[in-house]
Amino acid sequence: MLKELLSNLPLTTVLTFVNSFLLVYFVIPNIRAIIKTRRLTDVPDERSSHKEATPTMAGVAFFITLILTLFFIQNFDEKHIGINIIAAVSMIFMVALKDDLVLVPPKTRLAVEIIAIGLIIIFSEVYHLNFQGFLGLYEIPFIPSVMVTIIGMLGIINAYNLIDGVDGLASIIALIIFGNFGLIFLTVENYFFFLICVSFAGMLGAFLFYNFSKTKKIFMGDTGSLIIGFVIGLCAIEFLSMDSSMLTKFSFLPENTLILLFSIVSIPIFDTFRVITIRIKNKKSPFEPDRNHLHHLLLDCGFRHHQVALLLGILNYLIIISIAILAKDLHYLLMTALVIVLFGGFILLLNYLKSYINTSK
Repeated sequence: MLKELLSNLPLTTVLTFVNSFLLVYFVIPNIRAIIKTRRLTDVPDERSSHKEATPTMAGVAFFITLILTLFFIQNFDEKHIGINIIAAVSMIFMVALKDDLVLVPPKTRLAVEIIAIGLIIIFSEVYHLNFQGFLGLYEIPFIPSVMVTIIGMLGIINAYNLIDGVDGLASIIALIIFGNFGLIFLTVENYFFFLICVSFAGMLGAFLFYNFSKTKKIFMGDTGSLIIGFVIGLCAIEFLSMDSSMLTKFSFLPENTLILLFSIVSIPIFDTFRVITIRIKNKKSPFEPDRNHLHHLLLDCGFRHHQVALLLGILNYLIIISIAILAKDLHYLLMTALVIVLFGGFILLLNYLKSYINTSK
């Protein structure tokens, strides 16, 4: 009887969202209490966007909720990859927890991320990528597919981690990303990944209540951002692994699939690419922190935290909508050229803005 009830998609969707919301909502106060008691708060430095020591590691609540959710929705796990996701996410969680507590060298964290991705690849076979005709490429051979999977997921994990710089930004961007992936997976009847997206929507909704609060504030920390980034990366690979026949349910041209994927994660990817380019240009390590992120520029322009989060969230959403509309008719080469021109212009605008801010100081 219970198994039949949990195989009912509408009911499971509602329960997944509500359970995820409530779990995070009621677990976070306990995390805040432990963090404050043990004085493990995030103390601001010259790069920080906050001014007071603030509890962090709300991602512990995400980790607990995700594990329980994967067991809860296992009836929809047709590929039987839930247990492998739990193992991989547990590795990510452990290194993120240590990073939140005592800091972990970037190379060590990168190595653990690669091992976690490798675990998914080996035991779940999540590497059958299909570019759907982009640059004349369709199903990618085994070795290049594995390499693209590792590089792609690493890029998304760390790009998402780097945008977690102001209240609400990482959460709002993730809500937009999971919202779009959720709609895609629901359309192609991939209910397991759809329900994972629903779960994160519930988690992030509850977290935002605390993240925006003046009296109960908490940050997600690396325990949150790395787990979310990992799952976003997993959703991206699952999207690129879809069979061509599934894409007939969408209005965009199949060869524009990769460009549409880029639009979904555009803000984190663009911001990270730009920041790393600036660091290399200035002969600094790509891993060396600075104040060149989009949210730093907007804060320096006088915007408040919630305004920055909403502005970049709206921008990400508009990019997705624009690309989705254009992808219906435009050839992938035109789409690629358009994306390059638009983002190139955006970089020039940001460089001018940075110069103006430096001159005004």
